[in-house]
Amino acid sequence: MHTWHWHNWQGLPYLTCSLLKDWHHGFFTQQFWPRSPEDLTKFMHPEASAYRLQQVHGNIVLTPQEIESQTRTEDSGLVPGDGLISQQPLQALWVASADCTPVLIGDVKTRQVAALHAGWRGTAAKIVPQAIARLRNQGSQLDDLRIAMGPAIAGEVYQVSLEVAAEVGASITPHTEEQQIIDALHELPNSPLLADPDPGKVRLDVRKVNVLQLESLGITAEQIAIAPYCTYQTPEYFFSYRREQQKKIQWSGIVM
Repeated sequence: MHTWHWHNWQGLPYLTCSLLKDWHHGFFTQQFWPRSPEDLTKFMHPEASAYRLQQVHGNIVLTPQEIESQTRTEDSGLVPGDGLISQQPLQALWVASADCTPVLIGDVKTRQVAALHAGWRGTAAKIVPQAIARLRNQGSQLDDLRIAMGPAIAGEVYQVSLEVAAEVGASITPHTEEQQIIDALHELPNSPLLADPDPGKVRLDVRKVNVLQLESLGITAEQIAIAPYCTYQTPEYFFSYRREQQKKIQWSGIVM
């Protein structure tokens, strides 16, 4: 099993994953709020430059070079997107999350990295396979990738409509009709769906769906680590939008 380690910086807790031990990285807790990725980058690697996006729950993956050439949104001055892949050393890539899954990827041979924000919409739109396709275009081999999924809302507490479950499930089953998709998901050996007492609702494990997408690409379970923390059930460390209905976040980042 891949191990997750707690560390402290100035008395504040953050997590790292043994799978990404070759890179400066961290899944930071709510205790770091409201520090910026720029501040956190100084701590992780003083010479690195921080990159982040205006996250829109989609599947757009960009490089720092592409960010420079894109139109920024008026309000935030950031470029819209939900994933970043590095092109050269000392690029620190950041994603923000509250219940959505932060995904950090490193390639042990090319050394390039990626940071992705995979909520249910991004997962339905296959943001992680999208990023991996881009890494492969930049020379990565599937076997060399190491993928860590940080703290996110766990399946057992994440109630969604059948419609949402089917939209996400369509990314890993060949079916197109809602009920067929739901049935197919329930039949999977390690199903990402759990029953819910409310009619028309189920519980959905988004991280598990991402793992299934990765496995369908040919990535093995040994290359993937999932943080054993649920943002909703761990209020002492993580914000949860579903729990608090507040627009607060925690940052996750990795430096090439």
